[in-house]
Formats: sequence, C-alpha cells, structure tokens
Amino acid sequence: MTSLTLVRRVKARPSIVFDVMTTADGIGRWWGPDALPVMEAESDPRPGGSYRVRFRTSDGLEHESSGKFLEVTPHTRIVMSWRWTGGLEDPGESRVEIVLRPVPEGTEITFTHALLDNEESRRSHEDGWTRAFKKLDAYLAELS
Repeated sequence: MTSLTLVRRVKARPSIVFDVMTTADGIGRWWGPDALPVMEAESDPRPGGSYRVRFRTSDGLEHESSGKFLEVTPHTRIVMSWRWTGGLEDPGESRVEIVLRPVPEGTEITFTHALLDNEESRRSHEDGWTRAFKKLDAYLAELS
C-alpha cells in the first residue's frame, strides 16, 4: 500500500473550503481531473454518511467513486473511505483525509489519499487530484 499527500493554500476561509469539499453542490464544482463538470454528486457529510460522485473525463470515459464519511470536524477535518465504483476495476478501498488550517491568506489544505494499491495507482491519483485542485482554485476565485 502507498499514499500521496498534497498541500495547497487557497484564498478562502476554512468554512467556505469545508462546504465546497463536503456538499454535493461544492463537490460538483471541483472533483474530477478535467474541465468537464461532475455529472452527479451526492453527499451526506456526517460520520457514517455516504457520498457518491460521477464524472466524465475529456477522453469520454465516465468514472464514479463513493464511500463513507468516517470523521467530520466542521471547518477542520474530513476523513472518508474511497472506492472506485460504476464499472471500473475495483482495486479496493482507500482512505482520504483532508485537514484545513487557517492561514493569513485563507486556508492551507493538507490532502492525503492513503491505502492506494500500488505506485501506479498513487501516480494516477496524484495527477487526478492535482488537476482537481486547479478546478478548486478556479471555483474559489469565482466565489470571492
């Protein structure tokens, strides 16, 4: 098993970032690696609540992930299980942890995706999440 950690700073308060990362509307604005919008997003951001996200990439393929919220501390921390569903080969369940820390210019996000199957999966997820964070930056700029 392997993991990746990304640290980003965004120009928005932790409360705004938290909402964008946990609500179906917010998730729909930034998940997925391409500029295409999310096709479906469902979210029940409480411990034991579930989420599901389906998106299409620029190559025309549809991808879906789902899981459960394991820990939710408003404006500070989100931990959730992650599993590819909807037709992709299932490499098993992994875990996403998002920590939000206020900084003078907004929020520092520490994003860790752990329990990934192998190094190839880690590289692929790192590329996808890095591109998704670019969408997050653009969306948060729209909100300002």
